[in-house]
Amino acid sequence: MTNQSMVHGGPDEAGAAPHDFSTNGNAVGSCPAVLAALRDADAAHYPDPRYTALRSVLADFHGVAEERIAIAASASEFIHRISAVVAQGGGGEVWLPAHSYGDYERSALAWGLGVRRAPDEADGAALRWCCEPSSPFGQPQPDIAHHAASDAVCVLDMAYEALRLEGQPSHDAAQRDRVWQLWTPNKAMGLTGIRAAYAIAPANVDVAGPLLERLERLAPSWPLGTHGVALLTTWTTDEAQGWLARSLDILRDWKARQRAVCESLGWQVLPGDANFFGARPDTPYPPRAAALRAVGIKLRDCTSFGLPGHLRLGVLPPASQQALKAAWAMASAARHSG
Repeated sequence: MTNQSMVHGGPDEAGAAPHDFSTNGNAVGSCPAVLAALRDADAAHYPDPRYTALRSVLADFHGVAEERIAIAASASEFIHRISAVVAQGGGGEVWLPAHSYGDYERSALAWGLGVRRAPDEADGAALRWCCEPSSPFGQPQPDIAHHAASDAVCVLDMAYEALRLEGQPSHDAAQRDRVWQLWTPNKAMGLTGIRAAYAIAPANVDVAGPLLERLERLAPSWPLGTHGVALLTTWTTDEAQGWLARSLDILRDWKARQRAVCESLGWQVLPGDANFFGARPDTPYPPRAAALRAVGIKLRDCTSFGLPGHLRLGVLPPASQQALKAAWAMASAARHSG
C-alpha cells in the first residue's frame, strides 16, 4: 500500500494548528444556520432508519428522483462501500486520475482490485473515479465526459464543487446524470468534524438500480446520526446557500491575496478553481515542517500524491497568510545564517 492512502491534513498529535493550510474546509467559518440546527438536533433518539425526509429534501434540492439518493456516513465510507459492490459484482480493475484522493486507491486495494492510472488504461476498468475541482490542486478534469460515456461504474467526487471560486465545470448536466455524484457538504459548511455525505445515482434506473440495492445491503444501520441529518438537511436551505454564496466572495478575495503572498516568497503558484491551490516553494517544505508547526503553521506536502516538492494550500484569512510569510522568511534567514 502506498503512503498516498494514509496521509491526511488537519489536526495531528499536537491538536489543530492555529494556521492550518493543510485542509480544504471553508475558512470563513461554520455556517450559522447549520450550527443552530446542530444545537436543536434530537440526539436522544435514533433518526429515521430510512431517512425519508432527508432523502426528500436532497432530491428536491438537486431536482432528481428520491430513489436516486444514497445516504453515506462520509465520502470515505461511500468510497469503500461502492468499491466493495464493484468487487463483489466481479469487477477486477479500478481507474484513478494520476493524482487523487488516497481512499480511492486504499479501498480498491482492500477489496483486491487492480489499480490503473494511465490515461489510456481506463478502458476495461469496472470502476472509474473522477473529481472536479480535482484533488490536490483544484483543477479541471477534462476527460469526465469520456468516462461518463463508458459502461463502467463512474463516480464523480463533488467534494469541492460547492467551494468553486473560479471556472466552470468541464461536464454538462446530461453527462453528470450518467455518473454517480458524491457530495460532502461539510467542507462547504465549514464543519468537517461532522461526517455526513450522500450520492446521487445515475438517472438510468436499469443500470443504477441493482447497484443501489447492493449498496443498501452493505450499508450499516443508521449510517448517519441526528447531527449528520441536521447538517445535510440544513445545507439545502436558502439560508445556508445564501451564507455559502457570501462566503465564496470573501474566499475569492482571500485567495488572490494568498497567491500574492506565495509569489512574494518566490514560490511557483499553480492555477486552480477551488478554495485551495498548489504551489512549489523555493525550498523544500519537509525539512521546515517541524519548525513551522512549532509556530502554529501546518501545510500539506504533496509527496503522497506523487508530487514531491509541491504543496497544497487551503485558502485562509489574511492574518494566517501573514503568519506564513513571516515564518517562512524567518526559516529562510535561519538557513542562510546557518
